[in-house]
Amino acid sequence: IVADIETVMVDNIHTPYALGFLVVNPGSDLTCLPSHSINMYFSEDHISVFSNFEARSSQIFLNFIYNLENCVKQNERIQTVYLHNFSRFDGIIMMKYFSIHASDYKMKPLIRNHRLYELKVYKNNKILFRFRDSLLLLPSSLRSLSKTLCPELGSKGDIDHDSLVVSDLLMKKDELLKYLRQDILLLGGVMKKAQEINWSKYQIDIEEVMTVSGLSLKIFRKHYFNDQTFHIPIPTRNQDTFIRNGYYGGHVDVYKPYGENLYYYDVNSLYPFIMKNYPMPSGIPIWKNHLESSDLDSLFGFIEAYVVCPTYIKRPFLPYKNKDGTLIFPTGQFLGVYYSEELKYARNLGYQILPLRGYLFEKKPSPFSGFISDLYESRLDAKKRGDEPMTFIYKILMNSLYGRFGINPESLVTEICNKKERDEYLKKENFQSAEMLNENYYIVNYVTNCFIDDEEWKAPKMSAVHLAAAITACSRIHMYPYICREDCYYTDTDSVILGNPLLANDISSTELGKWKLENNVKKGIFLAPKSYMLEVEEDKNIIKFKGPAKDFVTSDWFEKQMTDLSLTETHKMSSKFRINWKTFDVMSKDMMLKLALPKSNKRENVYDSNNVWIGTQPINIIDL
Repeated sequence: IVADIETVMVDNIHTPYALGFLVVNPGSDLTCLPSHSINMYFSEDHISVFSNFEARSSQIFLNFIYNLENCVKQNERIQTVYLHNFSRFDGIIMMKYFSIHASDYKMKPLIRNHRLYELKVYKNNKILFRFRDSLLLLPSSLRSLSKTLCPELGSKGDIDHDSLVVSDLLMKKDELLKYLRQDILLLGGVMKKAQEINWSKYQIDIEEVMTVSGLSLKIFRKHYFNDQTFHIPIPTRNQDTFIRNGYYGGHVDVYKPYGENLYYYDVNSLYPFIMKNYPMPSGIPIWKNHLESSDLDSLFGFIEAYVVCPTYIKRPFLPYKNKDGTLIFPTGQFLGVYYSEELKYARNLGYQILPLRGYLFEKKPSPFSGFISDLYESRLDAKKRGDEPMTFIYKILMNSLYGRFGINPESLVTEICNKKERDEYLKKENFQSAEMLNENYYIVNYVTNCFIDDEEWKAPKMSAVHLAAAITACSRIHMYPYICREDCYYTDTDSVILGNPLLANDISSTELGKWKLENNVKKGIFLAPKSYMLEVEEDKNIIKFKGPAKDFVTSDWFEKQMTDLSLTETHKMSSKFRINWKTFDVMSKDMMLKLALPKSNKRENVYDSNNVWIGTQPINIIDL
C-alpha cells in the first residue's frame, strides 16, 4: 500500500486537509488504473457536519485509518504502508493524530536519533499494519524517482503550498485532489518497480528491510558473504569502543582561498573502489599490549600510537579529533587510535610513529570484491542500454553498504508510552527526558547501550566498525597524493580542486577509483570547509554553504566576504518543516539568521604583508 497526506497551515502548524491510499498488486497495470482505486479523503466534504476545520481534519484521518484497517483485513498479506518522507513529515503528524483522536488503536513507533523508521498500529493487541518511509529505501525526491522508475505514469504535479489557506480548499478541490491522486499513483509506480527489480534480481522482498543500507547488507549477506572465508565477528563493548576511536570521516580542508582556471575532479565511487581492492581486517581481534618494540610493518589492525608530525609537512595526513569533536589534520605530537595501514603510510611521509597497544586482525582479501564488481559492471551495462531504473538501483545499493558497518551502538531512542511505563523509565540511568503528550501518552527519551554492564551491552546487528574504519582510512590514503599537491585548493572526501589538470592515466569516466572532471572552474572562492563558490560557465555558478542561512548565500556574498572576512548580514527566514518533538507538530517558524563566514578551526589562515588572506597552514598541537 502507498499513501500520502496533504496539509495546509493552521496557526503555523501543518494540518491535513486530504489523505489517500492505493493498494498496489503485483503485475497490476497502473497506467490504466480506475480513478476509484485510489481511496481519498477530503476535509471539506464534511463541512456541513463540522464547522471547525480541525474537526474535519480529524474526521478524515479517522476515515483513512478505518478504511486502511478494512483493506488489510480483507488481505492479511498486506501489512506495509509506504509514504515518501514519512520519517520527517507524514509520520510525525500521524503520531499526533493517533495519540489524540484514535483511542481504539495503539501505536508503537521505532524512533532513533529523532528519525521515525516505522510506526506499527495495533488493535486489540494485534498488529494491523505498519507505516514506513519509502525515502529511506529510495533516497531521492518523488519527482526524480518517478521520472527514473515509472515515466509512463506521467510527471509529478505542482501546487502553490505556501499560498494555500483553509478558505480556498473547497474552491480548489478538483486541483488539490488531482495533485494528491498523481502523487499516490507515482509512489505506487516507484515502489512496484523497486519491488520487481529487487525480487527478480536478488530474490529479496523490500518489505523485509527499512533502509537502503539494510537492503544492500541483505543482498551482500545472501549472495556474496561467506563466513568461512571471511569471518565478521560481533564486537564486544571494549573492542567497539577502542576501534571506534580510530573511525574517522573524510578529509575536508581549504588550502587556498581563491583561484582562477581550476579543475574540479571527483573519484568514481571512492568507497566502493576501496571495498573492492584493499585487503580488510578479518576474524576475532586479539588485544596486544606493549607494542613499543614491535615492527610496525608486522602489525595489522587498530593501534593506539604516539605520533609526531613534523612542521615541514604542510598538508598533514593523519586525522585528529580536537576537544569539540572537529576533525583536523595537524602537525605536532599527539596520541590516537589508527588503522595500521595509515600509520605505515604516515611513517613513509616522514611521521614518527611509536605503536603502543591495540587490536590485531588477520589480513585477508576484501569480502566485498564480488559484490562491488557485479554492481558496478551491471550499472555500466544498464547505462549503455539506457536502462535508468537499473542504473539508479545499482548505484544506491553499491554506495549504501559501507555505512551500515559503522553504525553507532549508542543512540537516542524515543518511546511513546503510558504513565506506568513512563515511571519505569524514570528509574533508569540511561533516561534522558519525558514529556506529557496528552492524558493517555507520554514521550520518553533514553540512550541505548549506556550506563549498563558489559554483559548487557549489545552491538547493532551485523555491526563491524573495524570494516567501516578500515574503508575510510584507506580512502584517505588513496586521496592523499592529490591532496598534498601544491596546486590543491580544496578537498572534500572524494573530490579535489586543482590548479593544473591531472595526467590522462588518472582519468576515466567509467573505471572504478579513477578521476572524472566534473567542471572547468573559471574562478573559485573557498571560505571554509563546505563553503565555496565556483564560476563554471557564463552566468552559471556552483554554490555550497553549510548552515540554515544557505538560501541567502549568493556569488556576490562570496565576493564581498573574500575582501572582508568579518562581514555579517541578518536575514529573516521561515523554517517550514520544523518538528516539535514534544507535541508532534510539524510547524512553520520565522527566525532571524546571522549570515557570516562559517567558523572553522581546522587550519590557520595565512595573510600576506598587505593583510590579504592568501592561504592556510596546519594547526600545531601537543596532546600526550
